[in-house]
Amino acid sequence: MSTNRRNFLSAALLAGAGATLLPFKGFGGNGEDLAGLAPHKFGEPAHSLTIKEETDVIVCGGGPAGIAAAITAARGGARTRLLEVNGCLGGVWTAGLLTWIFDFNRPGITTEIVKKLDQRGARRSQDLKDFTYAPEAMKVILEEMCADAGVSFLLHYRVAAAFRDKNRISTIITESKSGREAWKAKVFIDCTGDGDVGALVGNGWDIGHGGETCPCQPLTLNALAVVKDAEALKEYISFYQDVNGRSSMAEHVKASTAFKKEIKRAGIDPSYGMPTLFLVKDNLVMIMVNHEYDVKAFDAEAVSKSTVEARAEINRIVDALNKLGKPWEGFQLVSTAEQIGIRDGRRIHGRYTVTKEDLINGSKHDDGVTVPTFGVDIHAPDPKTNAIHANTDGGIVMKPYDIPLRALIAKDVDGLMMAGRCISGDFYAHSSYRVTGDAVAMGQAAGAVAAVAAKTGRLPHEVSWSEGEKLLGSLG
Repeated sequence: MSTNRRNFLSAALLAGAGATLLPFKGFGGNGEDLAGLAPHKFGEPAHSLTIKEETDVIVCGGGPAGIAAAITAARGGARTRLLEVNGCLGGVWTAGLLTWIFDFNRPGITTEIVKKLDQRGARRSQDLKDFTYAPEAMKVILEEMCADAGVSFLLHYRVAAAFRDKNRISTIITESKSGREAWKAKVFIDCTGDGDVGALVGNGWDIGHGGETCPCQPLTLNALAVVKDAEALKEYISFYQDVNGRSSMAEHVKASTAFKKEIKRAGIDPSYGMPTLFLVKDNLVMIMVNHEYDVKAFDAEAVSKSTVEARAEINRIVDALNKLGKPWEGFQLVSTAEQIGIRDGRRIHGRYTVTKEDLINGSKHDDGVTVPTFGVDIHAPDPKTNAIHANTDGGIVMKPYDIPLRALIAKDVDGLMMAGRCISGDFYAHSSYRVTGDAVAMGQAAGAVAAVAAKTGRLPHEVSWSEGEKLLGSLG
């Protein structure tokens, strides 16, 4: 980053710190100055909020886990509300421009999504487990699936607070252009990815290797670009031959290594040691070239800074490759992701914690809701490690293992479930089950159990997995 750009970025991020605080006049404030507070403190005026809705199930977060949880709960007969912070459903699939899906050959909603992508010609593969897809098609598909299931969903809504009645989560507060609003439900499902609801309501959590501090896996901002001739770039595109059958991981490494050499030939050393190109369709490619290190997913200032730095790096790399001429001539950036990709957020403490021993032993459970098969994928926590190896399996030889329902049920707060990468697990297990195919499977399980609990007046931990499984079976 240039000195001028770095100075501008620092000034922009710090501008709020020196701003004059004006009297509060919105949403119930009366504009009075509040005296007598400690320095650097502001007492937000108290005000009553209208209960916007009381329903059976509220799912917070409309990413892969969230849409699956909401669709399943609604199909199971529960009145279901889905709240999403971005301007589209899909999370990392859409706002994050992931475009590459792992561990997706599972029954239920994953199968439906594949069928709908294929109907739109929006999937480039013959493989049902791992493939590329068109993000814009995914947005529409998920909206249609939620609407057809009877899910009431809202975009641009962020969960800002959560409250208990005794030990049971009873109410969440959201913020949006409509102001602060309160919502009640019989069961809540945290599908925020970063465990925002669990943390807000006071459930214990971990990040990184344990506790509440990093080092954590790095962030990555994805982007879409167009090329003049994808065929001319095939040696740099991972899984290029996917259209005729899945390429091997060895070929992926070979393509990534060749792509990195080209970036370095253009005069740039990318921050991610295994920069990757995926072919989405025709001449549309996804670019994954950056790492942003030592950033907590819930540190908004750090995430903002990382997003800006990553976007600048992507632009530099695209511009530099273009200047090399053929075969990169005409390489044009279309869009960087709205949401930076976060690998390592909060993991909410549940009634079971999935550990690396479960992966090593291939643990099975009577309440197992899905069986991950994706290996441990740990991205380098710092530039020094990245220079040696960008990714590692941590020395773990994984066997397919069960994720039990108990890992999806909060330990410290009743009435709260989790699905996706914020479930209860250790650092190594999370590095396996965090992929989106597993997130969908967890969402289905959480949605089914939440629906049963809401309809029968029970808490999620009082519902057996056999009941949830029976409901899923009845849905086809």
